[in-house]
Amino acid sequence: MDDASCPPAVDPPPSLAVTSPTYRKTVAIGFLGTNLDAGRSASRWDRWRPTVALAQHEALTVDRLEVLYEPSFVELMDQVVEDISHVAPDLEVCPVEISLGDPWDFEQVYAVLHDFARSYDFRDEEDYLVHITTGTHVAQICMFLLTESRRLPGRLVQTSPPRPRKDGGPGSFAIIDLDLGRYDLIARRFAEEQQEGTAFLKAGIDTRNAAFNRLIDRIEEVAVASPDPILLMGPTGAGKSQLARRVYELKKHRRQVAGELVEVNCATLRGDQAMAALFGHTRGAFTGAQKDRPGLLKRADGGLLFLDEIGELGLDEQAMLLRALEVKTFLPVGSDREVKSDFQLIAGTNRSLSERVREGQFREDLLARINLWTFALPALADRREDIEPNLAFELERVSGRLGRHVTFNAEARRRFLAFSDGAPWPGNFRDFAAAITRMATLARGGRIDASTVDEEIERLEASWTGTATPSEGLVEAVLGAEAAAVDPFDRAQLEEVFRTCKAHGTLSEAGRALFVHSRQRRKSTNDADRLRKFLARWGVDFAAVKEALEC
Repeated sequence: MDDASCPPAVDPPPSLAVTSPTYRKTVAIGFLGTNLDAGRSASRWDRWRPTVALAQHEALTVDRLEVLYEPSFVELMDQVVEDISHVAPDLEVCPVEISLGDPWDFEQVYAVLHDFARSYDFRDEEDYLVHITTGTHVAQICMFLLTESRRLPGRLVQTSPPRPRKDGGPGSFAIIDLDLGRYDLIARRFAEEQQEGTAFLKAGIDTRNAAFNRLIDRIEEVAVASPDPILLMGPTGAGKSQLARRVYELKKHRRQVAGELVEVNCATLRGDQAMAALFGHTRGAFTGAQKDRPGLLKRADGGLLFLDEIGELGLDEQAMLLRALEVKTFLPVGSDREVKSDFQLIAGTNRSLSERVREGQFREDLLARINLWTFALPALADRREDIEPNLAFELERVSGRLGRHVTFNAEARRRFLAFSDGAPWPGNFRDFAAAITRMATLARGGRIDASTVDEEIERLEASWTGTATPSEGLVEAVLGAEAAAVDPFDRAQLEEVFRTCKAHGTLSEAGRALFVHSRQRRKSTNDADRLRKFLARWGVDFAAVKEALEC
């Protein structure tokens, strides 16, 4: 090659040619550009060649350049080594021969580059740059992933041609550190995303209790980062079930789960049916097993399983659950073939599981498995400052269910907040939500007045002291065991409807009493038919209600 056709050799910039003991060598790793780096004629110096350009930047000193190339391009590799020796004689160029097979096959390319990264002698006293401008798109993606996962422990360097290209020269470069916490704008986006997540977990309620807010912050952090079990502790009605649902929705929104949310109250699982309900069964496994059933753990595959009151599970079910958590497989009742299910577990309990272990009622190994992330939800009485924002939330929620806007008048609101601030709330948010639902349902013209508040306070105090009002227990009397699945909102309506049915002799009389106000806004009225349809939704009729309440 004619030396006159090459730019004169230059020494590294004096400002970067540091020889002190603290100097760290910079090593660049990249692919040979089979198109961009090509050229043998003198005109190649008029073209931008990214691998050669790495040696030409005054503001970037590279001490060693590891160039990955395939055997079929050995001549081009030799040419590039020779050209770099002209522009940067002190730069050590190390050609690394690799065979990618199909350069567009992601699996093959990643495997080869992964093996290269594992075998390379990375040294603490060297800094590494991963050049991602050359190579196929597949190779660039693989180099990015290996750097992001720290298998290539360095920063990315991306080079660009000069603008316009006819100006010649090395172009420009950018160094990208994949430690995203170093970038203020990205860090702010992460903080905003976390704030959005915590607000979502709190259902948008502007809670004021500092300890509770810190707790939710940590739950959000764990929920989006870990697939391991979460244990929620706290008294009945503290919000464990609702929080588990919000965690599921958050993970689903972040595309961390694809399956469904399966909720189970372990206190309702009794006897031989508990094992079959959780783990499924085969046809004929026991009396009444007329066909195969997959079970709740299988339904939760790819999703989230919420086991509320997990301390009520039997010891046999606990053993099966532990195996399912550890190896993702279990045996349905009556089957000798294992079933796979990969789910995340959230467990809830209002009892001390450590105490249950001491009593011999809970497996110590299962507790150790689910006790990795444990959060204790405070009672409502320990979050007095959150009563007012939760009042606004419950009013809005109930208004949506009722289909009409409901508010307090000023005196009623003052009385209820004053009462709430000193009330024990033994049922926590379950009691609180039910109280708002009852007052909103009975609010005439959508306004809760002081007399409605006084009536509700009397009802709550009576229930807390064991002198329950006559209407309480009516839902259980009519619906029996199915009453356990009735939401607080529906329970408030049903109690009022059943109380009215009990007090009146005919369906029409009860209907007129229930719809006395809404009747005036309807063009045609048939109160008996409206009441009949409402009762039918719950699988009962007027006669059945009367019979159940007269027993």
